[in-house]
Amino acid sequence: MRKLDRLDLIDILTGCAILGTGGGGSLIEGIKKIDAALNKGKEFILVDFSELEDEDLVATPYSCGAISPLSDEEKKKYEGLPLLDEVPQVVAVREMEKYLKKEIKAVISTELGGGNTAIAFYCGAMAGKYIVDGDAAGRSVPELQHTIYFLNDINIYPMSVVNKFGESAIITKVINDYRAESLVRAMAVVSQNNIAVVDHVGTVKVLKDSVIKGAISNALEIGKAFRTSKEKGEDIASKVAEAGKGTVAFRGIIKANEWRTVKGFTIGDLIVEGKEEHAGDTLKVWYKNENIITWVNGEYFATVPDLVCIFDDDKNEPLLNPYGDEGKNISVIVLPAPKEWTTRRGLEIFGPKSFGHVIDWKPFV
Repeated sequence: MRKLDRLDLIDILTGCAILGTGGGGSLIEGIKKIDAALNKGKEFILVDFSELEDEDLVATPYSCGAISPLSDEEKKKYEGLPLLDEVPQVVAVREMEKYLKKEIKAVISTELGGGNTAIAFYCGAMAGKYIVDGDAAGRSVPELQHTIYFLNDINIYPMSVVNKFGESAIITKVINDYRAESLVRAMAVVSQNNIAVVDHVGTVKVLKDSVIKGAISNALEIGKAFRTSKEKGEDIASKVAEAGKGTVAFRGIIKANEWRTVKGFTIGDLIVEGKEEHAGDTLKVWYKNENIITWVNGEYFATVPDLVCIFDDDKNEPLLNPYGDEGKNISVIVLPAPKEWTTRRGLEIFGPKSFGHVIDWKPFV
């Protein structure tokens, strides 16, 4: 059991933003949530499953939706609707407890990302819950079925959903996680492309072998590597790649970044002109919230489930899609996928073929 201080939390969220592969929500907004809780005297207590009782309930709170900035048209569409005066995920946790008539003892993140991990942490702190040192994906992922829970046939329902306007529902049953994705994404689309979800509520006994244990501690180490290399003026990409047992795969300058919001996702293509040892080469990154498939000179390069992480070398920070502006200098590192995603079933759910690319995944590192 460990009480996390602000530096721990910033390192963790920075590590999660890197492991977010361009998605997972805004690091800036994530830090704001952490600070808001700290300013109210709340505590962030990180625990291992071994420190909880087998029958304790653990819940997974997060945001579902696009990561695109809102258009003026989208803002105008919802003018006049009341807004919640608290974070919707905290409300969703309470609504789930009411439905179950049981106390939730701890929360766990559904994916590693600067925003979504912060939401889980914020819920834990504000609601007085422990935060489990684990994660359901080991990186950021675009869809609800992209979890280790699903690989282990853990029910996603019941699900508590709440939007920023205070509208809420409990989904008591879904056929499978693909249907859950469709249902919740539809609700996000009509909720200004973002909705709070709490799902996979289960006992420690059931969940402890259905997530990636130690994922938060891993993010902390990667975040520390980022911070210390930045403080020392070292090459950030190289040091983070080393900490994550990956490699620097490409360096260049962004030439184009075209994206659109489609059915609750941010879909885009990032084009990078190589420099230094990559001069003369062109990298293309296709993202669906997160960086999914890459090509160099038209040939497949790194793909999911490996992590394609991009750094804005001008600002010395992880790059969040779709904020890759033309002219930015960037470095790309590739980190190895969690082993759970490299199994036959893992690749069926979250390999290149699951996104329509008829190629076999090969480990990049």
